[in-house]
Amino acid sequence: MSRISYAFRAFFSILFGGALPADIAQAFGYSKAMPVKAPPPPKPQAGPSAGAVQILGILQREARLIDFLMEDIAPFADDQIGAAVRDVHAQSRLALDRYMRLQPVIDGVEGTFTKTEGVDKAALKFIGKVPPSGTAPGGVLRHKGWKAEKVDLPPTGPNDVLAPAEIEIE
Repeated sequence: MSRISYAFRAFFSILFGGALPADIAQAFGYSKAMPVKAPPPPKPQAGPSAGAVQILGILQREARLIDFLMEDIAPFADDQIGAAVRDVHAQSRLALDRYMRLQPVIDGVEGTFTKTEGVDKAALKFIGKVPPSGTAPGGVLRHKGWKAEKVDLPPTGPNDVLAPAEIEIE
């Protein structure tokens, strides 16, 4: 009975569509199995690590931070290191100010008692004699913490090169 239904479908498909249906052609060996085309891989989306790589690239480009951190500073005198740090610090700070607005998590005086009420628990790290509950109503502020109020990074490039190699042509 299925051959009769194939015949009617094939007849009307050829009459009105000009082509034999693919399933009928395949069933009777008139065509090879059509390969299933795999969907294209999804485009990579920028994740948290992309922003980290991007800001590191900016700090390298504008302050040579990676060069400084990857350098073995043991053989240099303290005054040489201090001079290098001063320049890297100034340029890094300018770069951060240009692309980000940073604010303290708690805007208080370090070394004074601070209440934790109303502060996001994820933005706090308790140190010292922390109670079993893992939280406390307050304590001595040892570090204000930092949060990014605004991030305005330029568009990312196509790869993860933080800084291109520089080759001087003589």
